[in-house]
Amino acid sequence: MRDILPALTRWYAAGRPFGLAGVVGTSRSAPRDPGAAMAVGPNDEVVGSVSGGCVEGAVFELAREVVADGEARLETFGYSDDDAFAVGLTCGGEITLLVRPVTPERDPAFGAVAESVAAGEPVTVATVTDGPAPRGATLAVWSGRLSGSLGTAGLDAAVAADARGELALGATGLRHYGPRGQRREDAVEVFLQSFAPPPRMLVFGAIDYAAAVARIGGFLGYRVTVCDARPVFTTPRRFPEGVEVVVDWPHRYLQGTETDERTVICVLTHDPKFDVPLLQEALRRPAACIGAMGSRRTHTERRDRLVESGLTGAEMSRLRSPVGLDLGARTPEEVAVSVAAEIVALRWGGTGAPLSVTEGAVHPPAPAP
Repeated sequence: MRDILPALTRWYAAGRPFGLAGVVGTSRSAPRDPGAAMAVGPNDEVVGSVSGGCVEGAVFELAREVVADGEARLETFGYSDDDAFAVGLTCGGEITLLVRPVTPERDPAFGAVAESVAAGEPVTVATVTDGPAPRGATLAVWSGRLSGSLGTAGLDAAVAADARGELALGATGLRHYGPRGQRREDAVEVFLQSFAPPPRMLVFGAIDYAAAVARIGGFLGYRVTVCDARPVFTTPRRFPEGVEVVVDWPHRYLQGTETDERTVICVLTHDPKFDVPLLQEALRRPAACIGAMGSRRTHTERRDRLVESGLTGAEMSRLRSPVGLDLGARTPEEVAVSVAAEIVALRWGGTGAPLSVTEGAVHPPAPAP
């Protein structure tokens, strides 16, 4: 939902009701993961997607209906091949959607949630989807405060405890509770959607390839920083809008920067005076992907220098070099696609092989948080 928040915030601030549909459950080869959202606002303006086009027409009508009658709905769409005119998913998967009306009166915390997401402040939104509690009721949970209610104080307390435990992970999914908050599988169903700050992409080396990697990193949802020690090359005008540009020695900047298990580090300098001290630091700290650009010869020489510097075999095994999948890339933009493809494959457990030669679900289930 993060990508459609600007439109939702505009409607909300103007006091204009809108219908918000969100994916709360999936099975098999569902086209979108839980948390994907679509909304229908004033003058039938549509933003977002919940299936990539298969059921959006039906969801459009549902969103208009919930705005008109004020009642949230839970709907499941599966594969339908018996009736050519039936609404269903052509991929063979199944998605469950919660469609609810949103207004300042019904959801007084929505504006504060949108502000927190825009500012990178972690927040979780809990929404009742089914069971003996008001369907569509919401509770917003920050590390130090709550807003809204799911119906009872006990339920609010239990959900808030679970939500705070998962804020840093950005975990999203269904939970089950008794009406007073006790954990049960046959009672109130609550969808938790956590908005953690965007993951970081740290790009070292202010070259043309860095500009292309920074651009595609922003497209993938990363907060991108480009760092280089050479001020003549490290200027904001050379990089996409929104990218942080830092003039500093790469290893020194990284030493003063926090990373976590979602951080991507791209080393594009292929100069040993920059690469070796930088990778010594990078390979000893948390990160999702640490990649370095260069030829096979550059990789061999860099690896030998790193081993001589004292890095262990386990630490060296984390280095993805030369970074990127084998796409035959030539231009900076093509190389950026290659690098991004490896990052995405690593994140979701993909093989990098053509889908035409693989078997199984095209959209495999997301790994558990």
